[in-house]
Amino acid sequence: MKSLRNLLILAAWLVAVSAPADPTTAPRPPADRLQLASVHALVLDLDSGETLYAKRVQTPVPIASVTKLMTAMVVLDGGQPLEEWVTIVGWDRDIEKNAYSRLRRGSEAQRGELLRIALMSSENLATHVLASHYPGGVEAFVAAMNAKAEALSMTRTWFVDPAGLSPMNRSTAGDLGKMVRAAFDYERIREYSTGYQHVVQFRKPRYTLGYGNTNPLVASSRWDLALSKTGYLNEAGRCLAMITKIDKDPVAIVLLNSFGKRTPLGDAGRVRRWLTTGDGGKVAAPALEYERRMGRAVEDLTL
Repeated sequence: MKSLRNLLILAAWLVAVSAPADPTTAPRPPADRLQLASVHALVLDLDSGETLYAKRVQTPVPIASVTKLMTAMVVLDGGQPLEEWVTIVGWDRDIEKNAYSRLRRGSEAQRGELLRIALMSSENLATHVLASHYPGGVEAFVAAMNAKAEALSMTRTWFVDPAGLSPMNRSTAGDLGKMVRAAFDYERIREYSTGYQHVVQFRKPRYTLGYGNTNPLVASSRWDLALSKTGYLNEAGRCLAMITKIDKDPVAIVLLNSFGKRTPLGDAGRVRRWLTTGDGGKVAAPALEYERRMGRAVEDLTL
């Protein structure tokens, strides 16, 4: 009887040690093994909502065209037909930055096509057209953006324009994590923001314009992006918000105020490497110096 009991204990032990590890209990890679060039950063496990990495996530800063994720949610929440043709209107105020657009004033495009190029190519005038055709116009549209932010408990966020051209559009990496998770629930946002190229048909007069994605990672076979939005202003630096699968798990990444056009892409790669190998790699010296200098400035303001 004693030998049988010992055999049963041995069998149970063999089953326990040979069973695959529960991924939900896998240890998180040490945060000190991840160095990022972005001044503010947040990495979220989208399924559990767990924060995997956070750096200066509570400081409100300009967010540039990452704004357009909120713009897209307000457009879709409004329920106006995406196939409806709307007139391209010009800016209703002086725009000093990034005002150039290939859209021809007075021509028409479908609302859904304008939304697509706003997300995919960050077409600024397209967002103004969308807001202008919203019930109540641009002012009501911006009010709806702020109401949506409040509903999502984005308590340190404020919008003043739908394109993100104003540095007064401000949020935190923590709040943007909430916004990215909410935007992920919209099929159109997932589809439009991750398209690689698209040709838009216009009428009155008839013409076509081709557009590409501002995030080159959407074309890479090494990435499986489910949502993407880039942003840039002098005051905001280079910004990137995206959702991707890493080891089959959906992960949200928010990167704000990076030095250099490709620095957020490098940071995204470092996040993926950190989550898969435990080692995030190194940051180039100029980008690291920028992060340290800007980070000290942020910390001085919060003292």
